[in-house]
Amino acid sequence: MENPLSRIRRWNTPVTLASLLVLCSIVPSAAFGQKAMPANADPDWEVASVKATDPTETRGQHINMDGRRVLLLGTTVQQLLLIGYGMQKVQIANIPAWAETQRWDIAGVPDTEGSPSLTQVQTLMRKILAERFGLQLHHEQREIPVFVLTVAKGGSKMVANTSKPNGPMDQRNSHSSALHVENLTNTAISELVLILQFSVNRPIVDQTGLKGRYDLKLEWAPDDAPPSDAADAPPGLFTTIQSQAGLKLQPVKAPADTLVIDAISKPKPD
Repeated sequence: MENPLSRIRRWNTPVTLASLLVLCSIVPSAAFGQKAMPANADPDWEVASVKATDPTETRGQHINMDGRRVLLLGTTVQQLLLIGYGMQKVQIANIPAWAETQRWDIAGVPDTEGSPSLTQVQTLMRKILAERFGLQLHHEQREIPVFVLTVAKGGSKMVANTSKPNGPMDQRNSHSSALHVENLTNTAISELVLILQFSVNRPIVDQTGLKGRYDLKLEWAPDDAPPSDAADAPPGLFTTIQSQAGLKLQPVKAPADTLVIDAISKPKPD
């Protein structure tokens, strides 16, 4: 299986939350001989460099993850928060202006061998925020616009996977301007929610009540896909999630987890 990390290239436009899906859809694989990081590993940084991006640099954000090596160029603290906590901008409170605009170059290697899982990549992002940017925060429940994920009428269409109850999710995906495809194996609902989270503009609250792990395939047209009158044109995400997974996304206003930043500062030079 190809490691999605290897597909990450340069982004020469400002990174939106939706485009961060490419980074946050990382799963462990054995690509190019790279073994998966142990599922119970809690990785930290063996070495990490954080420097302010040269203000004369005109490129957009560049993200590359090759095996254990992590490189993020031109990224903001806000983008690190979105990755690390899998949240929408509306869920981050008390963020200073510089954290939304100042760009940073980050390079490092985790202290654990193997290709990290989605949650392990998030752990690394949270740790660099705490260790180098002095992030302190607390969680609050605040009422905001959300999408509630429920089981649609007729029941779930996902296939239960019992082969690897303690194993990692296996993900194969493809992206184009006209079609987004997700092939998910051994996927927990929490992992599905995180993947969907980066393709919508509101937080997703899981109210499915579903446990266990599932196999499913989703195909949908991105919001910015060129219009098509073709009979076989892929539907949008909301139709897809209902017709292909037997789930439903409903817009409501409800309490949702919010990160309230208590302290954060620019890092000292390396």
